[in-house]
Amino acid sequence: MEVFLPIAQVFVNPIEILMLSAIVGVLSGLFGVGGGFLMTPFLIFLGVPPAYAVANEANNILATSVSGSTTHYLKNTLDYKMGFMIVIGGTIGTLLGIYTFTYFKGIGKIDTVISLAYMYILAIIGTLMLVESLGEIDKAKKNLMIKKKLHVHYWIHGLPFRMRFPKSKLYESAFTPIIIGLIVGFIAAIMGIGGAFILVPAMIYIIKMPTKLVPGTSLFVTIFVSVIVTFLHSFNYGSIDLMLVLMLVVGSIIGVQIGQKLGEKIDSSGLKALLAVLLLLVGIAIAYETFFAEQIQNQLIQVSNSDLNFFSLFILEFSRDMPFFYGLFSIMFAVLLGVGAALIRRVISNFKKKMLLKS
Repeated sequence: MEVFLPIAQVFVNPIEILMLSAIVGVLSGLFGVGGGFLMTPFLIFLGVPPAYAVANEANNILATSVSGSTTHYLKNTLDYKMGFMIVIGGTIGTLLGIYTFTYFKGIGKIDTVISLAYMYILAIIGTLMLVESLGEIDKAKKNLMIKKKLHVHYWIHGLPFRMRFPKSKLYESAFTPIIIGLIVGFIAAIMGIGGAFILVPAMIYIIKMPTKLVPGTSLFVTIFVSVIVTFLHSFNYGSIDLMLVLMLVVGSIIGVQIGQKLGEKIDSSGLKALLAVLLLLVGIAIAYETFFAEQIQNQLIQVSNSDLNFFSLFILEFSRDMPFFYGLFSIMFAVLLGVGAALIRRVISNFKKKMLLKS
């Protein structure tokens, strides 16, 4: 069974989309990493044009980030002041990224740029993760405890305009989170990812934030960056396909819940090496598709409006006639899905607690 995506103008198998997004969600929940750097290449492999894969995965990340940040909001594990400083940089970076995206789209090279970006990013992340995981396995076998330096100073710590962040108990330059946010925003705009693979390590090792505040603050930042990316991609290019977003969000949220439960029960240090190998393999596949595979020109499938169902026709006409409001609607659609998932998760959790108390 295949479903026609009215915006991307391609047929996709919804079962494949749901399964892949669920698998990526499991990996995200298990290892605490964003799944955008895996899901976007998978969408491209399934035939979704790269420009559309980037935009719709950004919308998916918005929904899952809203869902995840709700929990941290309730637990009060967010540093709002630090988050807003990163968002300032993220906004600037996103605008620069969209400008770059527009330039390469205008000269017809955006698909190549996206492929090359993923090829290099996956190679770097996969290699670093593999080295780290093998090191952890080796330490565990030898039962070694290596003391880490508490304070490592980089050039970024010498920047001016220092300010206090009471929640994190830090006295840091305002430029530090802004620069980090700028990098994250730029990458998110071009690649359609949340940037957690950069943001989380930067928060821990550069900004020196308390570990318990990092996940929630990272999701908080991702929400704002994803909102900007989603709106600009929708308004400028009309590339958000709500049918695809719905499938991605449902699979991702289910997968994340499973991954988080598995993470509580098993040691993921050994599995991290397998994830690293998977990232490297995906990077190699992208490199092959980019440099060695025969270039096949994707032809737009001509489907008349009379053949579209009501939802598909509504999406198509809404995006074409009112791009500004369609962009806002895309954001609200993702936010509502994220909030709804969070509420359902909370209801299920409370129900389980009541059942345990009764037993």
